[in-house]
Amino acid sequence: MPRIHALPAELVNQIAAGEVIERPASVVKELIENSLDAGAQRIEIDIEEGGARLIRVRDDGSGIDADDLPLAISAHATSKIASFEDLEKVGTLGFRGEALPSIASVSRFALTSRTAQATSATRIEVDGGKPHSQRPAQHAPGTSVEIRDLFYNLPARRKFLRAERTEFNHIDDLVKSIALAHGSVEIRLGNNGKIVRLYKPLRSVEEASRRVADVLGQEFVDNSLRVDHEGAAMRLTGWVGLPTASRSQADQQYFHVNGRLVRDRVVAHAVRQAYADVLFHGRHPAFVLFLELDPQGVDVNVHPAKSEVRFRESRLIHDFLYRSLHEALAGARAGMQPVVVEAGGESTPFQSMQGSVLRHQSGLRLGIGEPLADYAALLGTPTAASPVTSFDPAFGPTPVDAEESDIPPLGYAIAQVHGVFVLAQNAHGLIVVDMHAAHERITYERLKLAQAGEGIRSQMLLVPLMIALSEKEATIVEEQGERFSELGFDIARSGPQGITVRRVPSLLAAGDVAQLVRDVIADLSTHGSSRRIEEVGNELLSTMACHGSVRANRRLTLPEMNALLRDMEATERSAQCNHGRPTWVQLTMQELDRLFLRGR
Repeated sequence: MPRIHALPAELVNQIAAGEVIERPASVVKELIENSLDAGAQRIEIDIEEGGARLIRVRDDGSGIDADDLPLAISAHATSKIASFEDLEKVGTLGFRGEALPSIASVSRFALTSRTAQATSATRIEVDGGKPHSQRPAQHAPGTSVEIRDLFYNLPARRKFLRAERTEFNHIDDLVKSIALAHGSVEIRLGNNGKIVRLYKPLRSVEEASRRVADVLGQEFVDNSLRVDHEGAAMRLTGWVGLPTASRSQADQQYFHVNGRLVRDRVVAHAVRQAYADVLFHGRHPAFVLFLELDPQGVDVNVHPAKSEVRFRESRLIHDFLYRSLHEALAGARAGMQPVVVEAGGESTPFQSMQGSVLRHQSGLRLGIGEPLADYAALLGTPTAASPVTSFDPAFGPTPVDAEESDIPPLGYAIAQVHGVFVLAQNAHGLIVVDMHAAHERITYERLKLAQAGEGIRSQMLLVPLMIALSEKEATIVEEQGERFSELGFDIARSGPQGITVRRVPSLLAAGDVAQLVRDVIADLSTHGSSRRIEEVGNELLSTMACHGSVRANRRLTLPEMNALLRDMEATERSAQCNHGRPTWVQLTMQELDRLFLRGR
């Protein structure tokens, strides 16, 4: 066997490049992050042939001192950290000092930089890892990096590059994610000499939605909820798409931690749980979220490409994300404007319908202006006093004069179609409601509230259940005994690889207890928390709500229809049924006009 020997520096850099530089988009990512760390306010990216021929990134950042240029292209040389303590609280996007030497080892590389104090710029070139002497150059304060013929000296790697369009699309997606997280920076992206993207800098929080619209389209902004939630020394801001705006692919999911785009299973699990009960099967939510926390609370030194992180308090992060998103989505009532979860966790309340003046729809001569007291009688719930009305035996109650703004969001019912849909007129046009889906959601939310009020009831098993587990799983049960008690279980370890279950939640006693316990253990092991009991219980409540809701082909009176509309406006998540299907749609007057070619 050959003797152990040190590898040449060029080969070491090429090995590192195999970890850091996956494709041209990886090069662009590393260079843009360096520009942002340098305080750049303007970044220009030029691409040719999908990045295989040319990648050029130019910024107006602080620049690099001429004496430091040779170090900049040396492995593990950086200005961003100096000690192990710095590594534990990284506040920059880059920190390893691997990117530039790795890129230079697999391309024809040129770096030109100038600090604000320098009278001229300095340029250094590297060809396949072999540096040339540096020389003076012309350049404004800032830095330019040119990468030509990427992987020219590694033909096998170059063959793995995809088509030019595919590689550029990866770069475009990367630039979009960076533009979302750094709204104060102007970013320009050019492809083969043409400007493809130009993101102007934002000067205020109010303009942030404009950047999101530029990246994801105005439709995303119009169908999303603004989130701004602060607590536990963390802050979550951004936009979460309404369940009705879900997508067939997870292609509009951006999650940033301290300005860094990351993928994390704790985050993914929290988001998935927040969308439970409102997302149709097989659909994916869209979101743009930014989590800010102390750098010491997150370890970014996990993945070579820095695309993954590890949270030191993963359970706390998971619960914070879940609660924040859950509150935002819970406020999405049918017919209401999206709610904003403000800093501190307080939700902006929806306009109360109690005591509002009800409008008689003149012209149609339909007696549908029932006072709220009539709705309350149907629902069995108290409400504020209704306005005084007069009664016309032919046309029903006629409330006092009211303004257009007094019409409830879902308006007033005018008809029922085939015992399935309720038609209503509101200030914007026509509302169509799936009455079974809507009533199913209302019933389901009431059952959940009743269950939450009672807490988790449990019952003793007639015969204790013995479950065989792995030693690791049995240890988790022993360590998390208090947590299992909170969930309604009485579980004790009965050996190195076994447990005994004596008490279980009453609602789930008839189910597969052994499998349920195993699922809870898996959740606690992976995420540090579990909502498995609540989820399984909710599935049962959902079934009960489905069977207890108004069925199709049942004729409703106008007061009953209006009672349903008012309940939808007051119920959380009422825009979707328990299975994620929409409960109502709005047809505006403009849309109705287009259907009948009016005005053409």
